[in-house]
Parts: sequence; structure tokens; C-alpha cells
Amino acid sequence: MARLSGRQFIDGVMVEGAGTRHAIIDPATGRSCGQYADATAEEIEQAVAAAARAQREWWAMSALERTSALHEVAARLEAGAAQVGECLTREMGKPFRESHWEGGAAASAFRHFAELARQDQGRIAGPAIAGQIHMTMKEPLGTIVSIVPFNFPVLLFGWQAAAALAAGNAVILKPSELTPITMLMVMDAFAELPSGLVQCMTGGAAVGQMLVAHEHTHGVAFTGSVPAAQAVARAAAERFKPTLIEASGNDPFIVMPSADVELAARGAAFAAFLNCGQVCTSAERFYVHTDVFDAFIERLAAEARALRVGNGLDEVEIGPLASERERARVESIIGRAVEQGARVVCGGSRPLTPGAGWYLEPTVLEVQHSFHIMHDECFGPIAPVCRVESLDEAIALANDSRFGLGANIYTERLDEAFRAIDEIESGIVWVNTPLNDNDAVPFGGRKFTGSGRELGAEGLEQFRRSKMVMIAPRAQPDPEWFPYPDEDSFRSVRGASD
Repeated sequence: MARLSGRQFIDGVMVEGAGTRHAIIDPATGRSCGQYADATAEEIEQAVAAAARAQREWWAMSALERTSALHEVAARLEAGAAQVGECLTREMGKPFRESHWEGGAAASAFRHFAELARQDQGRIAGPAIAGQIHMTMKEPLGTIVSIVPFNFPVLLFGWQAAAALAAGNAVILKPSELTPITMLMVMDAFAELPSGLVQCMTGGAAVGQMLVAHEHTHGVAFTGSVPAAQAVARAAAERFKPTLIEASGNDPFIVMPSADVELAARGAAFAAFLNCGQVCTSAERFYVHTDVFDAFIERLAAEARALRVGNGLDEVEIGPLASERERARVESIIGRAVEQGARVVCGGSRPLTPGAGWYLEPTVLEVQHSFHIMHDECFGPIAPVCRVESLDEAIALANDSRFGLGANIYTERLDEAFRAIDEIESGIVWVNTPLNDNDAVPFGGRKFTGSGRELGAEGLEQFRRSKMVMIAPRAQPDPEWFPYPDEDSFRSVRGASD
């Protein structure tokens, strides 16, 4: 980590950052584990110019050459996954198993998009004029700004960069201030690509703002909070830049009487507490039918109590929250819920061991839907559980949210599953299988969750523009040209109709 502290990755070279330095704090110990530098305006200009040059070189290559290069990126991501995973755990705290997984998952996205882009560069349409060729060509946007959060930085950048590069673009990454060294380390995977095609500029919100507003960046992919996403969208709109926005979730998790309660509780624990609950698709609102409510909440609490909490480099399931500020925020959410009448079934406190670091026990609460905790993103290890009387009530409450990313239902009844799929207002519905992804299927949400899609054919299209092309085999007169025939004039047409 020391070799990357305070660096920027510009035009294929790790350079000493010229901007202000900030400490990076290991959330498991509370001690500094490195530094990052704020990218300066001059450094950003260098990166944008390098990206423009590299993008032209990249797009001039054959589709087969780009495909081969992206497969090499995937191989390098897999080879470096353990080292990158260790760094990620030290920077933001998640268990090493989860950090290590990100490299392989990002590699999978690169392989998917490498092949998808090679097969899809446009289409031929039936000509409107006999003898001509009419077609749609797909072209890159240019330079994409990728702004990724701390919770899944390698994975989310992998999703965005794989599609953007496959579409022929250059990419400039602005990582979270909590995980800059991890993402600088990831840059090794792009060593064989044209210099400047993928770059990493560290720093705070001001760095992201400069990149988004720059006249020579052409598209934005952003994952983060709603206020930050709105600021990004406004800045991009000034230049009509396409944006991919994923801005928070508040996913419901419904359990019906036909479900296997033990399996549902295990699935619920994973959906609520993965990455210490710092997942955009975390299950954050549980609506459990009254017939199985008591058995479910008891079982979920048992699952939560069994989770091992500690340093992510040890044998644990739950690491610390990513920062002291994040822990304080989540504790305030729990405190407010208790003030409103929530019953703490388990957790809710800082564990006695380990003493240092930003740890919090996995927490199960019995709540009412009216409580504040059910109406905003928690982004922490909390499972608030609400009793419902019917599927109708569960779906109505699930839809009573300003977010619409994912939703879950556990049921063995096909009619209930299809009702949830049809009626829940979300971009994703998981039936008996929470939080899974598929590179071939689009990921994204509705409402204040954002706009656009990652993964799937839709994810590739996010970073391309369409060009209409019409080709006549040889030049010849067109009956639509001047001069217009007299019989088409107003006087002739009106006289013929009288």
C-alpha cells in the first residue's frame, strides 16, 4: 500500500500527486494505513487529454483485438484478486472473502462484455428506398467518468469499465476517499491497454465535479447518495452528457406462510448483513406474514447472534463499518427507531471485542412501517422486521418508498411470486434467491434509485451512441427533389377535392 499512497494514475504512469494529502483510516483498528491526494486541475487536464488520445487509438483497433485485450484484463484481475482484496479489507473493513470475490466478479463482467461488443456493432434495417442499404452503427461516447463508492469499488468499477471499454470508450475513475489505494492497485490490470485509456484520479467531491463538468468528458457512471447523484445529473445535463445513476436503495423482503422459515431466515441474514449491511441491494425492510412472524424473527435473531464480528482479515462474517462517521450514522438510526417504539430483538450495540475499530453488532428490530427506519436507506447491519396480515399489505408497504432498486419474496406459491414480480415497483425482484447477479441481465432501479442500467445488453448500450447510415450504391435522381411537380401544389390538390 505504501508505494501507492498519495499517487495518481495518469497516462499509464503512477505519479506523485501534487494535491492536498489526506489520511486513510483502517476501520478495523482506527489507525492510518496510507494517504491519498486530491487531484489538481492540472492533473485532471493531463488525464482528459491522455484519455482522448488513447480512445482514438483504442477505437481504431479491430473488434477482435479489443476483445482479446479485455480478456487479458479479466485474467489480470483474477490474478491480482487476493492482493487487491487484502488492500480493500484494510481500507474499508469487509471480510477478506468478500473483498477477494470482487476481483473475480469484475473479471466475469469483462469477459461478458468483451464477447457481447464483438458480436453487436449495429444492425441492418429493411431499406425505405429500394436498392439502398440502411443501417444503424454503434459508436463510443468518448471519455467516461466512473465515480464508484467504497462498498463494492472493484466490482462496480468492473461493471462500468467493462461495458464502457467494450463499447470503445476511455475511462477516468474517481474512487471513494475511503478506498483510493485499492483502486490504484486495480490499475495494474490495464497495463497492456493503450496508455491513458484507463486512469485513476483520487480525491474528494471537487475532483468528481471537475471531471463531470469537463467539456471533454462525454458520459458519466455514478453510484452514491441521492444528493450527490442529483448534483452529478445536473452538472452532466449542462452538456447533455448521458448518465448512469445508481443512488441508494431501501429494498423490501417479504416472507409468506408457505416459505421454509429456516431457509428464509438464513437468506434474510445474508441479505441484511452482507458487507456489514453496506450494500445498495441490502434487504432493509422486512414484511413478514403474521402466521410465521414469531418463528421468523426468532430464527433471524439466532442467525444474527451466530455471526462472527471482527477484523476482516480474520475468520469472520462481519467486519467494521467503513468509517467512524458511518457507525455514528447507523447508531443514530437505531436510536431513533427505539425512540419511536422499536423492540431490540438482538444486537444494537458495539461489541466488547474487538475494542478498537468501527464495529457494530448485527441488529434485529421489531418495528412498525410508520417508523423512520423503514423509509430511508440504512446502509448498515440492521434488519427491521414488520408484521403484515396479507400479501396485499406486504406489496402495498413495499411500494411505499421513494426508492425502487430491488425486492425479495420468499414463498413456495407461484401465484404469490408472480404477483410480487408484477406489482412491486422495483428494477429487480428476487424470488427465494436474494442478492444474486448475472452479467447477462440488466441491473438498476426506479424512482430515486436512479436511471440507466448496468450489465446485460442494456449495460453496453449505456456507453454507446447510435448513428443512422443510408447508402445508395450509385448517385441517381430522387423523385422527392426539386422542382416539385405542379400537381402537388395546394391549388391542384384543393381543386381536385372540390
